[in-house]
Amino acid sequence: MTTDSSAQNLGTPGATPLTKRLDRFAYWSDDCIPLPGLGARIGLDPVVGLVPVWGDIITAAVSCYVPYEAYRVGAPPSLLFKMLVVIAVDALSGFIPVAGDLIDAVFKANKVNVQMLKNHLGA
Repeated sequence: MTTDSSAQNLGTPGATPLTKRLDRFAYWSDDCIPLPGLGARIGLDPVVGLVPVWGDIITAAVSCYVPYEAYRVGAPPSLLFKMLVVIAVDALSGFIPVAGDLIDAVFKANKVNVQMLKNHLGA
């Protein structure tokens, strides 16, 4: 198995089905691919983001899943706004040639949003 903390949280006692699902989503979008020799990981988000323009649009749309789930569980508008700002920063950085792709690989927007929701829920 992996040593990624989000993957380990999937089996945490007391974790709700929602937090398990969101942890899994964040893992696949931000951390599922190890980079040999670097000790770092990237997810599908920066890989899809390599496709000019459309990749960033698609990943931003898919990233809206976390704020949607937050809305469904009654998160306050201020939290939803913060989550959408994180997604916007991630998406807009992707429009910068080359550097944007590197920023997208380092800045893990979905993990940040999932953690904000978990903090709100007390999970």
